[in-house]
Amino acid sequence: MTKKESDLLVAIQEFALARPGVLQVARGMSLFGEHAAGWLALGTVGMAVDKQRRRKWAVLTASAFTSHAASVVIKRIVRRPRPTDPRIEIGVGTPSKLSFPSSHATSTTAALTSLALLTRSPLPLVGVPAMMASRMVLGVHYPTDVAAGALLGATTALATDAIEKRNA
Repeated sequence: MTKKESDLLVAIQEFALARPGVLQVARGMSLFGEHAAGWLALGTVGMAVDKQRRRKWAVLTASAFTSHAASVVIKRIVRRPRPTDPRIEIGVGTPSKLSFPSSHATSTTAALTSLALLTRSPLPLVGVPAMMASRMVLGVHYPTDVAAGALLGATTALATDAIEKRNA
């Protein structure tokens, strides 16, 4: 599986890195998503500013935090190494050498699923494939890493939302 995924990463990079600005945008997204910090900040600001929906913003924050923590635990159990194929360009540093699941895809999907529920609009979900693609463009995750991360993030967001509704 890793050979096929490496071939796919090479193809993604050949396509994406030939376009001006893609690498810089992917690096910016990586910085925003590192340790779910951007999503935690968004949730905190939302709680402070939008007092009528404070609980929903708290759900977003809890979802991003919980999903990120779960992804870190799963990484330590699975212990899949990040891509090492010499054809793959690594475009950003990472806090660990572990790849599965993508914590960026996990916390981003959790936060944006929560935001879609909060706003009652599917528009925030557009950011999910963008973050997933950015991790592959940067050469730090396999396609299955980002897919598993997105699934974990969506599941966490939906579970967190259901818990909040039950306790409202």
